[in-house]
Amino acid sequence: MSEKTDCPTLKVLPLGGLGEIGLNMMLFEYEDTIVIVDCGLMFPEEEMLGIDIVIPDFSYLLRNKEKVAALVVTHGHEDHIGAIPFLVREFSLPIYGTALTLALIREKLREHNLLDRVELMQIAPREAAEIGPFSFEFIRVCHSIPDGVGLAIRTPVGVIVHTGDFKIDNTPIDGQRFDIARLGSYGEEGVLALFSDSTNVEREGYTVSEKEVGVTLRNVIQEKRGRVMVAVFASNLHRIQQLIHIAREFGRKVLLNGKSMMTNVRIARELGYLDFTKEDEISIQDLPYLPDSQVLMLTTGTQGEPMSALSRMAFNDHKKLKVREGDTIILSSRFIPGNERTIQNIINHLCRNGAEVIHEQVKDIHVSGHAYQEELKMMINVVQPRFFIPVHGEYRHLVKHRKLAMSVGIAPANCLLIENGAVLCFTGDSAGVKGKIETGRVFVDGKGVGDVGGLVLRDRRHLSEDGLVIASLVVDKATHEILSGPDIFSRGFIHEEAKPEILYEGQCIIFENIDRQLAETRELDCALLQEQIRRDLKRFFIRILDRRPVIYPIVVEI
Repeated sequence: MSEKTDCPTLKVLPLGGLGEIGLNMMLFEYEDTIVIVDCGLMFPEEEMLGIDIVIPDFSYLLRNKEKVAALVVTHGHEDHIGAIPFLVREFSLPIYGTALTLALIREKLREHNLLDRVELMQIAPREAAEIGPFSFEFIRVCHSIPDGVGLAIRTPVGVIVHTGDFKIDNTPIDGQRFDIARLGSYGEEGVLALFSDSTNVEREGYTVSEKEVGVTLRNVIQEKRGRVMVAVFASNLHRIQQLIHIAREFGRKVLLNGKSMMTNVRIARELGYLDFTKEDEISIQDLPYLPDSQVLMLTTGTQGEPMSALSRMAFNDHKKLKVREGDTIILSSRFIPGNERTIQNIINHLCRNGAEVIHEQVKDIHVSGHAYQEELKMMINVVQPRFFIPVHGEYRHLVKHRKLAMSVGIAPANCLLIENGAVLCFTGDSAGVKGKIETGRVFVDGKGVGDVGGLVLRDRRHLSEDGLVIASLVVDKATHEILSGPDIFSRGFIHEEAKPEILYEGQCIIFENIDRQLAETRELDCALLQEQIRRDLKRFFIRILDRRPVIYPIVVEI
C-alpha cells in the first residue's frame, strides 16, 4: 500500500476501536507522514485469564517508523491514552493534547520513567497543530472528563472531522459548552468525511445532563445521617466536583480513597479544574474525630475491580476502612457489560456488612458521556459530510450508526463500514477500502508485553477448567530400575485423599508402560515413555471421570 499514485491519496488506518469498546487508535497517513490519533488500551475480557491490559498491535507503525510524526490525543480516558507508555518505548515523538489530557499523560509517563522521550505540546480548543501536511484544530466537546475535544483535520484532499468521544450537554458543569458553532462553520465550508463516536447509538433520544445527576445525588445525600461513600470513576471530575459542592452544602468533609482517585484529583486541583480546598478534605486519620453525618467518601471500584478500595472494604480486606451498619454506598456509574456478576457480588457483601447500597438500577445516579441517537443525528446534520464512517463501538454499533446516517440523508454508498486494519483511502472526490494491514491485540501480563499469545491463553483456560496432573518417575539409566516413583500429584483435578484409588490406578498404568517398552526394546526411551504415559493417562481419566486435565509426565534418568 506504499506505492504512490497519480492522485494525492490520504490513508486512514484504524488499529483499534472499531468492532470493540476501547483500544482506540487511528492513523492518518499522507505520503511520508503518519499522525496517530489516540492510543488507548482495553481491559481484559473474561476469557483473557491473567492478562492485565490489552494494547493495540504497533507492527505497522514499526515497519514505517521513519514516517511517524506525532500523536494527537482527544481526551484523557484510559481507552484513549492507556497504551501511550508502550508506544513511547518504541517512538520518541511529540504528543499534542489539551491541558488536563497532557497532565494525565505526563503522570503516566513519569511512572514508566519515559518523560524524557516525548515533547508534550499543549493545544487549546480552537487552536491548531501544524504537523507535516496536516493541520489539526481542536474543537471543544462535552464528555465525562473535562478538556475533551473533537478534531477538524485539514488534509491535502479535504477536511476530515473526527468527533472523539462526545455528548451534547447544554448545561455542562464547568460551563464549557459543546462548540457546535465551530463544527457548523466547517460544515458550511465543506467536510470530506466524518468519523463519529458510535458507543451509544442504540439509545434513543438525548443524553441527560450531568447536572441532573447532581440533583439526584444531592437529594439522596441530604436525607442520610450516617457516612456516605460514593464510588465514581476517578476521571469523572464533573461528578466529583458536584459531590464536593454537595458535601460543602451539608457540612460534610470529603475523604479521597483509592490511588487513581487521589492522583486525578491532585492533578485537577493543580490545574484549577476543581474547586476543592484544604478545608473541604480530611484524611483517614481524621475519621475517628468526626461524626458519621459529616463524612462523604469518594472511592474507586465502580466495576468491582478486585484490588479497588471499594472491593477491599466489601470483603473486609481494607487495612484502615471498614463498612458498617448505617453506611450508605452509592455506585455512581453504569454496570459495564461483563461486570454485572462481579458488581452484584460486591453489593451483596456490602449489604452483609450493614450498608445500604444505591446503584443505577435503583435510582438515576449516572449519565453517559456518549451521545444518544438524536445527538448523533445533530452531529451529522451540522457537519454535513460527504462520507460518513462510524467508529468507537462494537460491530453492531457501527452497523446501527451507518443506518442512522442514511436516515438523515447520507447516501448509502457514502456510508462506509470499516473495521480494524482496513486501509481507507481518500482522494478529493472518492473514498474506499484499498486493502488491509496487520492488526491485533497485544496482551500485557506483568512486565511481559506480547509474550502471552493464544496458545498460552488456551493452556490457562485448560488448567482453569480441568486442572493439572503431574506424573514423575526416576529410573536408573544403566539398569532401568525404578529409583523413585512413580508419583502422581494433582492440582485442581481431584482431591487426592478423597479418591486415592484413581491415582493408584494411574500409577499402575505407568508401570504397564515401562514393562511394555522394556519387553519390546529392552531399552527405555524417556521421550517416548512420557508421550505414552500422557496418552494412556488421558484415556483413563476420560473413561473413569470424563475429565481432561493437563497431564505433565516427567521421566528422569540418572
